[in-house]
Amino acid sequence: MKSAYELAMERLNKQSPSIKLTDPQKKELAELDSRYAAKVAEREIGLKDEIARANAAGNWEEAEKLEQQLVNERKKLQAELEEKKDLVRQRKK
Repeated sequence: MKSAYELAMERLNKQSPSIKLTDPQKKELAELDSRYAAKVAEREIGLKDEIARANAAGNWEEAEKLEQQLVNERKKLQAELEEKKDLVRQRKK
C-alpha cells in the first residue's frame, strides 16, 4: 500500500514529469549560476560603496534609493538567470 506522499508524487509526475538533464546541460547551468553570482557580487560591491558614502555624508534618501536600486538589480539578474536556465532545460538533448 502506498503512502499519501507517494500517491501525490505520482500525480505530480503525471502532470509535469521531471526533466532529465544531460551532463553538458548540467555544466552549462552551473556556469550560468557562477556567472550570475559574479554579476550580483560586482553590483553589490559597487553599490554598497556608494551607499556607505551616502550614509557617511548623511544623505539618507540617496542611500535608500541606492539600496532599492540594489534590490531591483538583484531581482532583474535573478530573473535573467532563471530565463536562461529555462532555455537550457528546454533544449533538446
